[in-house]
Amino acid sequence: MIVSAHQPYFCPYPGFFIKPVHSDVFVLLDSVQLPRGGTWVTRNRFKNDQGAFWMSIPVWKKGKGLQRIDEVGICHEGRWKKKHLKSLCCAYADAPYLEQHLPLFERVFSDAYGKIADMNRDIISYAMDSLGIPARLLLLSETDAGGAGAELLVSLCRSLEADGFLAFRSAWKYLDEGLFRRAGIETLAVDPPELVYPQLWGDFVPNLSVFDLLFTCGPKSREILERGRQQVRCAGL
Repeated sequence: MIVSAHQPYFCPYPGFFIKPVHSDVFVLLDSVQLPRGGTWVTRNRFKNDQGAFWMSIPVWKKGKGLQRIDEVGICHEGRWKKKHLKSLCCAYADAPYLEQHLPLFERVFSDAYGKIADMNRDIISYAMDSLGIPARLLLLSETDAGGAGAELLVSLCRSLEADGFLAFRSAWKYLDEGLFRRAGIETLAVDPPELVYPQLWGDFVPNLSVFDLLFTCGPKSREILERGRQQVRCAGL
């Protein structure tokens, strides 16, 4: 069984999903520390007639100190939810599959969620279903894995009785490959695909939210991801 893992990003870019495509179990690292400063956990990029634009979810940080991602609360003050939904609808008004996915964002931009980790889990689960990715989705907090860094990931593999761990090739320079091998866990690497697909609003902008792909390409999104999958390298280190 192959396991991969990633922090629970908000509306991740398409390449994010190449790890669960190649995995049996995909684990969202919800109980690790929220990165300081700007983070993909709370924001991502979409596209309008001006080009790429950021959509951010305000969260409570002031006075909270270091927080685990699953502890971070969403700030519901202000009118940002209505503004975000309006911006999305305006930007993708001509996208053929906006209406199909709009109920998700009507829920996301409401008071339905208290924690950013819960919101992001549902968004990622929805996107995986829409892309036809059968990998089992788990939260780190649902396992008994412990430790930090590579030790945490080795512990996660042991907890799930996995015999292989998959990471982006660029990430292995920060991980202790030997730690995995001494634990009897095969180390696998994958490169994110370079996807090109029809977009609204002029020149193609890479690595936007996966929903830019789903809004414009609908059921062909999986085919496009598969096309990119054929271009990636996935092998032992």
